Amino acid sequence: MGKIRLTAVTLGIFLAAFFCAVTPYNNVQLQNSPLAGGHFPVVAFAALFVLAGLYNPLARKLHPRAALSAQELFLLWAMISVSTGIAYTGLFRTFLVNITTPAWLYPSGSPQAKTLLPLASPKLFPLDPQAVQTLYQGLENGRQLAWWQVPAHIPWSAWTLPLLSWALFILLVYMALFGMVGLFSHQWIENEKMNFPLLRVPQVLSTESEKGGFWNFVRHKYFLVGLAVPVCLHLLNGLHTFYPHVPQIPTLFLAQPYVPKEGLLSGFHKAKIYLYPAFIGFAYLTSKQISFSLWFFFVLGGLLPGLLQLFGWRLPSAALGTTFGPVLDRVEEMQMVGAFGVFFFFIVWLSRNHLKEIVWKALGRSALPDEIHRGLVSPRTALYLFLVGFAGTLVWMRFFGMDWLPAVLFLAVCFMLQLVSARLICQGGLPYFTLTAAPSDGFLAALHTKTLAPLTLYLALVIQKVTFVDMRESLMPSLFHASKLSEDAKPRSRFLAGVVAAMVIGIVVSCLAMLILAYKTGLNLLPDDWAVETARRVHENAFQLINYPEAPKRWSILFAVGGAVVMSLLVFGFRRFIWWPLHPIGYLTTYSSAMRILWFSFLIGWFCNTLVLRYGGVRQFKELRRLFIGLIVGDMLMAVAWMVAGLFTPFSYHVLPL
Repeated sequence: MGKIRLTAVTLGIFLAAFFCAVTPYNNVQLQNSPLAGGHFPVVAFAALFVLAGLYNPLARKLHPRAALSAQELFLLWAMISVSTGIAYTGLFRTFLVNITTPAWLYPSGSPQAKTLLPLASPKLFPLDPQAVQTLYQGLENGRQLAWWQVPAHIPWSAWTLPLLSWALFILLVYMALFGMVGLFSHQWIENEKMNFPLLRVPQVLSTESEKGGFWNFVRHKYFLVGLAVPVCLHLLNGLHTFYPHVPQIPTLFLAQPYVPKEGLLSGFHKAKIYLYPAFIGFAYLTSKQISFSLWFFFVLGGLLPGLLQLFGWRLPSAALGTTFGPVLDRVEEMQMVGAFGVFFFFIVWLSRNHLKEIVWKALGRSALPDEIHRGLVSPRTALYLFLVGFAGTLVWMRFFGMDWLPAVLFLAVCFMLQLVSARLICQGGLPYFTLTAAPSDGFLAALHTKTLAPLTLYLALVIQKVTFVDMRESLMPSLFHASKLSEDAKPRSRFLAGVVAAMVIGIVVSCLAMLILAYKTGLNLLPDDWAVETARRVHENAFQLINYPEAPKRWSILFAVGGAVVMSLLVFGFRRFIWWPLHPIGYLTTYSSAMRILWFSFLIGWFCNTLVLRYGGVRQFKELRRLFIGLIVGDMLMAVAWMVAGLFTPFSYHVLPL
């Protein structure tokens, strides 16, 4: 029970490498549904469903020992989740564009070239014009080359040093992230008994498969009712995409015809109502307090623009200055800068005794025996990993010219946002999440940018884009999920080895696959304008700040302080009063673009959760959980089905948000 065999690790390595290799082609060139697509990866679910529902029953009949245990299925889920997130939005979707923009967009003699090219070290940025031009335009007759022939035509001499430099940086950052996960895993899992809603489905399916009851579970009437809803919905809507005469069921409703542009409700003028059965299921599996807070704060945040109008405050976007946040476009959204900071200190405060004991043990001053830790690595080992990774990243940044103090502060804020976001995703059951403000936005709001050296500013903004901005497929939540799944693994070192191997495979195979696709087709010819535009904007904004420094922004600072005050009140109420209905993490999602998609599904999931608990009790809640798991499984199965269909058609139907 719980034993991890080498065959399972080997299978995980093969699946991780295969999915990373095909991710760029599927996600970018075909514009198919992403293989990962969030923190409940579609491809990880597909692999789990096939292995648990088809392979295990057959293997058990032929040779009982050939069947995979629940812990082995957990390992495969963790390895695929970790690797496929790195393969696309988590890292490589914009990586190549980001580091080649200076050589591609700015011709010699242009103002941008005169400003940025002297700051772009050839050890980090490929500056060979021919190599970069071929990357964007594709190899001559590249489309006629077989995939395995392309690497021989890549000008590796132009890429070797930059890729090695960035590989070292990425490995150091991932080491520090791994260390942070180890530091907080035991606290979250054991001491706080934190719920991990996104893991409920893989846990249930894997456990039922190990007991031999997988098909009994999926044949239950409640599960079948839940399954039927998304299957019928996406079958009709998918067929409508290919055959317009087939009727469709609308899943998107616009508030614009019913909400005025001015007045108290003006913030909802562009609101949209999306219906996603899987997200309703996740909301039901999340604690009632959290699911309520997520949609409640989104609605409350929508009232703020109208209230500001009533007070006669019309704050232009220029009040923000130059920003780098993924969705930051209104000055009131700067509340999230202060709110994230306060919630980070709240997380640390909750963990204060645990962290103190880790430090004492590391210094050899603790007489207490080692605790049975919950997580991939022991807390003491995690402390060393974090310190080495953090210090190594700082040395790397200093080696390439960043000043010490800005580098330390910037990196500390980056890791702070990663930890808080991971907590939000894992505890809130958010399969899809985006940051509102980037790490640099808080600094740029409070500092005069001329106090920062141009190289420090430029490199920080590029680094931020590489690893610390996009949370849709980020690594840290996947590592926390892996830590939770490894609780009963034996030996745990084998589970750890599999996850580490998946990380390394995710970096190496994904980079090679993206390079091959780019040189075969040409980045400019790939249908991913978002990646090119967002990376280009980073360099354009850096040029703007270097040449036209900006002073501190009074309104941005005011709203950031306001966000810190509101979060402090929420934390106080949450800890002080048992009856307190609001969870602080709901406030953190107020302006996330993810909640524009998720809020209504979480409203329905919360309502069902509340209704069942109130009138059916805990027993009925557990029984009806099958229905909502069916909603999730149905959405994922249809996503996989239409993904396969998209391999053979010129366009595809997307079940889940991109």
